Amino acid sequence: MNVLFLSELFYPHGGGAELANFLYANLLSRENFNIIVVTNKFAGEPEISKKGNVTTYRLPLFKNQSIKYAMLKRFDVLFSSFIRKLVKWADVVYVPRFWYAAILLAKAYGKPVVTHLHDYIPLCPLATFYDTSKRMACKSHGLLCSPRCIYFFEKTQRRGFTETLSSVALNSTLGRYFGKFVRFSDAIICVSKVQRDMIIKGEPSLRGKTYVIYNPLPEISYAGMEGDDFGYYGGPNYLKGFHILYQAVMRIKHANRKAIKIHATKFASFSRQAAKSLSELGILLHGKLDNEEYDELYRQIRAVIVPSIWSEPWPYVVVEAIIRGRFVIASSIGGIPEQVEGCKGALLFETGNYEQLAEAIQSIESLKRETIIDLGFQNKETFLKRFDNETTIRRFISVFDSLT
Repeated sequence: MNVLFLSELFYPHGGGAELANFLYANLLSRENFNIIVVTNKFAGEPEISKKGNVTTYRLPLFKNQSIKYAMLKRFDVLFSSFIRKLVKWADVVYVPRFWYAAILLAKAYGKPVVTHLHDYIPLCPLATFYDTSKRMACKSHGLLCSPRCIYFFEKTQRRGFTETLSSVALNSTLGRYFGKFVRFSDAIICVSKVQRDMIIKGEPSLRGKTYVIYNPLPEISYAGMEGDDFGYYGGPNYLKGFHILYQAVMRIKHANRKAIKIHATKFASFSRQAAKSLSELGILLHGKLDNEEYDELYRQIRAVIVPSIWSEPWPYVVVEAIIRGRFVIASSIGGIPEQVEGCKGALLFETGNYEQLAEAIQSIESLKRETIIDLGFQNKETFLKRFDNETTIRRFISVFDSLT
């Protein structure tokens, strides 16, 4: 079968969604599927590369603007003879991220389309389904965010005035079309049950074409534990809950407890003064780490903290923590409860409740390292009994087979 991936970003660029797409491409390649990926070209990358049955074409799709809307207006690329030729070649067109305008082109050529959702884009132009202005999950099920919500969201993302104004204009107007494009898909894949339930509640018409398939597992292994620190990998992102972690650490400090060391990554842009103030609380900031630095950091931590306040459908940070044999302290939100179900080395706390998070950190800090190591092994064993790539790819292929 020939499958065309139209993905504006592709691993190693992007985040968890792009990692999942990369893993799916490789898994399909091993099953003798022919895969062509069309994605953005970054400096220093070849225009064409091939590995196994996966051929990747890199085109100059966008520069320094909103990727969602950059892809929406690139009709010059979408209707080029090159893309039209690839669409004709494909048995299935796969849209794993934001290139939703391609759905209409594929349908014009009579090609089945599989759209993969890693967020809540059919319900929310910001993809988060979280009202930052009210600090709570969004209660609207329309396809239009309020300007106030968008404004507060962009400010939490540290956007400048021009970027914020542009986002308000685009997301409060053109954003409504994303959900409408998705409706033309022949099949829609969600990555967790809670994500599918939320999307179906907001868009009941999608019920009959929506499937739940958990994301593939990355090729990582257990990491030996040499330290007793904690790890947080969400950066300063408001939705990732760094402010909740900060409040929890402040509470621990005020309780006159000994300092607890927490390594926090993705903080390259923080000022020296802010980094110094946080280090005095025990929060040590790290920027972008290479693989060796990242592995070394992991060996120093006993537990991974995931204080997200939005309903993350399937955070890879939890998956990695479990496979690497670490205790998990996380918000009870989104797909996280599905991920850690049955895991004895996991503590879930009420989303946004920094007092519960502080208590959880202190309780895990008090355990012996041998106990933490044992719980981490049990986590991994329980998790791998429930999730494996063979099951995932079989379900994934079955969706494609049903359309051809």
